[in-house]
Amino acid sequence: MDPIEDVIAAMRVKSALHARLEAKAPWGILFAPGPHARFGIVARGRCWMHADGLPQPIALRSGDCFIVRADARFILQDETASPLVSCEAIFAGRSSGTIAFGGDGAPTDIVSGRFAFDASAGEPLMSLLPPVVHIRVDHDRSRLLQATLHLIAAETTERALGADLVVARLADVLFVQALRAWCASDGRQASGWLAALADRHLGPTVRALHTDITRPWTVESLAAAAGLSRSAFASRFKGVVGDTPLGYLTRWRMYRAKDLLRQGNLGLLEIAARVGYESDAAFSRAFKRIEGMAPGAYRQRHNQPGPDDIL
Repeated sequence: MDPIEDVIAAMRVKSALHARLEAKAPWGILFAPGPHARFGIVARGRCWMHADGLPQPIALRSGDCFIVRADARFILQDETASPLVSCEAIFAGRSSGTIAFGGDGAPTDIVSGRFAFDASAGEPLMSLLPPVVHIRVDHDRSRLLQATLHLIAAETTERALGADLVVARLADVLFVQALRAWCASDGRQASGWLAALADRHLGPTVRALHTDITRPWTVESLAAAAGLSRSAFASRFKGVVGDTPLGYLTRWRMYRAKDLLRQGNLGLLEIAARVGYESDAAFSRAFKRIEGMAPGAYRQRHNQPGPDDIL
């Protein structure tokens, strides 16, 4: 197991809203930050994307895929001087299907949507990604992303039996595919545990830790898994991940504990055992130190069901 599997399993993608945007020049859409990550594929034509955190616009062409973090404001337009219309205005009264807008010039079609998942569960992953994950059409993995997006589009259009469940599982697949593609092409920009996974010494260690998070790991045992001396491992880990090995272990134990608390059906002693603590008292102390509140208070605050409608 690795952290990506941990996070994707806990995120529990609930649904994906899908629409096909058929734009004709001149056109431009402003997407404000919101609670959900967005995805898209340029099905025809070309356009420009501007986003918070990007040093310059990205040229998108037919076949290009993208995922945008929920906290990023971004713009799609045929030319940088074209007038903008808010996403809310374009989608007013409609949440799916085909939406045509713009002028009478060159056409651009975009299959676009957004995912609903538990923001707390997704934070360890989404916080490490750039504002925009852009996978070009000529990337080796682009065809897999395109195939998944087309399947999502088909399921949301046909609304066959079990469509919501199928779309939710496809959304999991899409995230993993996008991460693979991004790490393969722009992974040098990765930080934290994403960077550690690509490190030939740290990758096996991080995977071993996540496979058995209840084990009483020490810096020495983790260093042995990495094939490094204790001091070399500790220095390399801190430099790549930005945390000490045992600090990282504690944070991930708390991450798993928060997921169990949000589910709301286990006692503290059982949760403590599942994340590597011998007593609920020791677990509660560690949880409060890291999260700033007792486990019971966290459960009360976070285990309320979220809205089914992602709009």
